[in-house]
Amino acid sequence: MNVINLEGKQDTPKIILDVENNKFEISGKSFPADVGIFYKPIIDWLDEYSLEPLEKTVFVLRMDYFNTASSKVILDILYKLEDMANEGHDISVKWYYPDDDEDMMETGEEYDEIVDIDFEIIEYTVDYN
Repeated sequence: MNVINLEGKQDTPKIILDVENNKFEISGKSFPADVGIFYKPIIDWLDEYSLEPLEKTVFVLRMDYFNTASSKVILDILYKLEDMANEGHDISVKWYYPDDDEDMMETGEEYDEIVDIDFEIIEYTVDYN
């Protein structure tokens, strides 16, 4: 499969989808002008990946901020991962949130309640220096 490796920008997240290196991560900020157009290649990639996923997939989400439209796409991604898990694949999500961002922690908890997959919520310390 092709690798998706997008550098994060002011309004779009860093995205790495790399089967060979077993790295699946979305991080940063997400409020692109057109969420559908921006995330379409990601959704298409996941559709293809779901046909033959690795033995174990750990999907990392480390978001600083995202708008409502992006939150729906993140949920769509989680549903795709849940579908893979329901087909018997070993799928887990690691949701990282800054230690000073209670809203992002609560958002992770809400996603954890919505989807039925192994979901770990992990606090990290923000170094502002």
